[in-house]
This record gives sequence, structure tokens and C-alpha cells, in this order.
Amino acid sequence: MDLTDRIRRRQRRSGNRAVVLNYEPINPVAHVEEPTGRGPILERVLDYLDPVFEGSLPGNAYLWGPAGSGKSAIVTALFDRLGVVTVQSRTVIHTTTRAQPVELPRFVYVNAREAATEFQFYHAVLDGLTESDVPKKGVSTAELRARLEDRLRSTPGTVVAVDHVDEPRSLSPARVLESLTDLDGSLAMVLVGRTPPGDLGMPEPTTEIEVPAYSQQVLIDVLMTRGSAGLARDALGHAQARRIASWARGNAHDALSALFGAAELADSAGAERIRASDVDGGIEAVPQPCVSLGIVLTLPENRQRVLRELLAIDEVDRESVTTTTDAIAASPTVDLSSGTVKRFLYELAESGVVERVTTEQPSGHGRPPSRVEPRFPTLVFERLYDLRSSQ
Repeated sequence: MDLTDRIRRRQRRSGNRAVVLNYEPINPVAHVEEPTGRGPILERVLDYLDPVFEGSLPGNAYLWGPAGSGKSAIVTALFDRLGVVTVQSRTVIHTTTRAQPVELPRFVYVNAREAATEFQFYHAVLDGLTESDVPKKGVSTAELRARLEDRLRSTPGTVVAVDHVDEPRSLSPARVLESLTDLDGSLAMVLVGRTPPGDLGMPEPTTEIEVPAYSQQVLIDVLMTRGSAGLARDALGHAQARRIASWARGNAHDALSALFGAAELADSAGAERIRASDVDGGIEAVPQPCVSLGIVLTLPENRQRVLRELLAIDEVDRESVTTTTDAIAASPTVDLSSGTVKRFLYELAESGVVERVTTEQPSGHGRPPSRVEPRFPTLVFERLYDLRSSQ
């Protein structure tokens, strides 16, 4: 615990102890340096990467598992650490089997949610390989590809991890492989997704690494560890963590979203610790099935603004798509026409971020109206959006 955290734990607000001291540790889309309970999986990924420590690159790999199983946490933690080692030593290491020093490859992590086009993908990989700024405008996809190829030829090798490859708005695994496999340069790829490899049609040979869902006990440890880093002392009890973990059934994203929401409710009420009612409210604010908050936070700003206003309007204004559209468009913070808002809501419904739910009408005549319901963690999104807007 650093000095800032020690001071925060002694802070008081309006005579009461603040429950939330730091939102980052309980943020479901924030990753930690050491993922809890994932040591064996980290070892399997390191086993796959063993050739790099002997001066060669491994073949391609596919890391897969259900939502909320910690795949992104594993890959980001490992690639961040390997990237630091590479940059710090640049990297010349001696091994027990080689008399000559071995230079480690470069390690690049790409979030396919943020690199949904070929241009964005090439830009993300190139940006991970260079210290200088990579232009986002004024260059074609072909030119960006040529720059990437030049860069790859000048490096001893590159391992690229591409996360969330099997999502609707992301580049498909086939497109990712096609974009990089014929580039001139030493390259290995680690694709990360939820789809079982047999259903994805991964080319041979590909190392397959399965990440199972968290056990309940490990998920409790995740909640207690992250809670102790972001919440006041004793704000989260073991019983509350067990209740959340039991409900989440191995999904760390949903569990952390519920914890975040519970902490936010307790903090807003001026409570000194999370109560049972706060846990119930936090769980209720995570719809099932739930769209990952990471998908929502990578939407264009105008779509996120519409979603934030959707959560702010009165219940009476959410009785139909039309009343919801008019209420959102009337907000001074949105600055969009009713037609544009309605188009955004339909797009968001198609992608699963919101759901159109048919409402019953007493008369039974005519086409029944539908209302819009969020399918993402509402309390977490509200707070993160507001914190970002206030900066």
C-alpha cells in the first residue's frame, strides 16, 4: 500500500467515512498487474512463449474461455511485463543452452474492440512498435501497412496479442490472420476470444489454451483483493463477497460490476460499509445476460452520451421508443435530433447493448409498443461516464 492509499483510508467526508477510496481497483474493465488465482494459466502461456527466450518465435496461439474468466487480465498483465523487460534491457539475455546472447522480441497488445477496421488494426500494431506518434489521418491503409512491414523487418521478432477477436464489431480471426501472416517480418500471434476453437476454424498448427471460469472461492478472493485496494477498511464483508460471487457464477466482470454498484450505493447513502441492500441493488444493476462494459466504453462518444441520458430520464419517459427518443433528444447535453437518437437506439439494440422489450397494452388493439432496456452494468457506466466528463 502506497502513502496516498494510507492517507485516503483515514479520510472522512461530511463526518462519515467514505466507502469508495479509489474506483480503479473495483472497475470491471481495469486490469491488475497480478491477476488473482490465474497462476497456472499464466504458466501455460509462458510455456507457449518459451521459444522466445531461446531466440526463436513460437507458432500462433488461441487463448479462449467464457466471458469474465480473466482472459484479458492474463494477456495484458503478461504482455505489459514482457514489454517492460524488452524495453529496459533491449533485451539481451544469456540462457543456459546458448553461449550467445538472445534478444527478446517486441510484445504488442491490441484490443480489437478499438481496432475494428484494417486501418485501425495496422495503426494499433505499429503504435505498439514505435516510440513516435503514428498518424491517424492523411495516410492510406496501404501506406500504413508498408510502414508496419518496414518496422517488422527491423525488429528481431514480434508477438502480437489480439483480444476480443470474435465479437460482432471486431475484426474476425480470419481477417486478423490474413492481415498479418503475409507481412515480411518475424511474427507470432496470440488471438483471444470466447468461441471454442472447434467452432472458430483456427488454422493448424495453433496452440490452444483454455481459460476456465473462476471457481466461487477464487472469485471471492478477487472481490476481497480488489475491494481491499479500492474501498475503506472493512467496507466489504466476506459474506457480501460470497453473495456476489455465488450470483456471478464464475464471471469476474459481472461480479466486479455488482461490487462497484454496491459500493456506489453505499457511498451515496453515506453508509460506512456495504450493506445487504446495497449488494442487492448492485446485482440488480447488472442485467443478465450482460454486455461487457468494455464494449460500451469503446462506443463513439455520441452513442455513450445517448446511453447516459437513457439512464437519467424518468421511468414514464421510457414507456416506448418514441417517448424515450423525445426525452433524450430534449436534453441539453445531447444536442442530437430525435431521428438521430432513434437511429442510435436501433443500432444499439442490434448490437445487444440495449434491448427492445415489447410492452403490454390494455386494449390489445394495434401494434404493441416497445421500450428500451439497458443490457450493460448501469451504475458502473453512470459513475465512470460522469467521472470522465468532469475531468
